[in-house]
Amino acid sequence: MSPEVAEINANGMAKAAAAIGVGLAALAAGYAERGIGSAAVGAMAEDPGMFGRGLLMTVLPETLVIFAIVVIFLVP
Repeated sequence: MSPEVAEINANGMAKAAAAIGVGLAALAAGYAERGIGSAAVGAMAEDPGMFGRGLLMTVLPETLVIFAIVVIFLVP
């Protein structure tokens, strides 16, 4: 195998690994939001003043996906 083909193959594998990482991060964020979202809705049903805290706790897992997307842009 020529060096050019090996470099293209390695670059493609790095991009595929980054894509798998983002997919797993998104799956984990969705799984975390499932429990957080239901608890936040229950807390807001009892006390409407909990809206801000519930929204903040629901948004926190999404930062995992944002960080994973940043990693994709760092992969050469």
